[in-house]
Amino acid sequence: MSQTTVSSLVLTLPPPLTEHPACVYLSTLAPGSEPTMKRSLNLVAQLLTNGEADYLTLNWAALRYKHTAAIRAALVKNYEPATVNRVLCALRRVLKEALRLELISPVDYARAVDISSVKGSKELRGRALSQSEIDSLMQVCFGDKTPAGFRDAALIAILRGAGLRRAEVVNLDLKDFKSDDGQIKVRHGKGRVDRTVYLAMGASKIVDDWIEIRTDTAGPLLCQVNKSGRVIKQRLTPQAVLFILQKRCKEVGLEHFSPHDLRRTFVSDLLDAGVDVATVQNLAGHSNPAITTRYDRRGEERKRHAVASLQLPERF
Repeated sequence: MSQTTVSSLVLTLPPPLTEHPACVYLSTLAPGSEPTMKRSLNLVAQLLTNGEADYLTLNWAALRYKHTAAIRAALVKNYEPATVNRVLCALRRVLKEALRLELISPVDYARAVDISSVKGSKELRGRALSQSEIDSLMQVCFGDKTPAGFRDAALIAILRGAGLRRAEVVNLDLKDFKSDDGQIKVRHGKGRVDRTVYLAMGASKIVDDWIEIRTDTAGPLLCQVNKSGRVIKQRLTPQAVLFILQKRCKEVGLEHFSPHDLRRTFVSDLLDAGVDVATVQNLAGHSNPAITTRYDRRGEERKRHAVASLQLPERF
């Protein structure tokens, strides 16, 4: 873009946060989603201004179709479809807040957001873990008699047994878990929606074992453990969850998996057990059943078994 165009898109004095469309949008997100979408908005600002602006100093209300179309074209050349669509989603949401704040006209808004998403590959991301892989992960944690071993076992039990997101599991407080029935209260999940999930008896017992080590004082359910093995009542970060799982995965020698793969395993196993999609959707905290079915990683064997019961008369 020309230097004149770039200059017109950079704010010299950002508006108050309550009138800043990007800040208003980010305030609606769950804590776990905010950093990712903030990075997306920063990417838009940098592309449009050759790095002169970030999400706070870009004049979002000045964006028109020529800008959003240029952003889409630039993203398609350099990023995977999933990333492109995430950035475009953030862009549309900020422009919608600009419309609500009366910073952009309805006509300019409608034209600016009239950009299509990118069709991605049909190949599914991630995988489901087998029961033997999960058993191996738990056994390596059980074999670690330090507080970290008890904590990591509880972490995996919750991720696998309740299908929580990383941001949700680190946000849990001790008060959110009820050991008598395995109830977990997930507060401010994705979309800032609360929900209640349950752990099976075995998983609940694993969490109880950790709480006995942790003690029953108030604070985060899953805490940090320092190098000397002392429990510190400080909340884990989503990144720490990733490091913990990577460490246990390496110790067992498993094929790489992500924390979200435990969530995919949770959904796949429930569907395989015959639980209806609506119930699985509710437990997973998905906004619609289409998202739930995209998490299904049961593969071709499921389809083979599905048709095995269909009968046709044999040739005599």
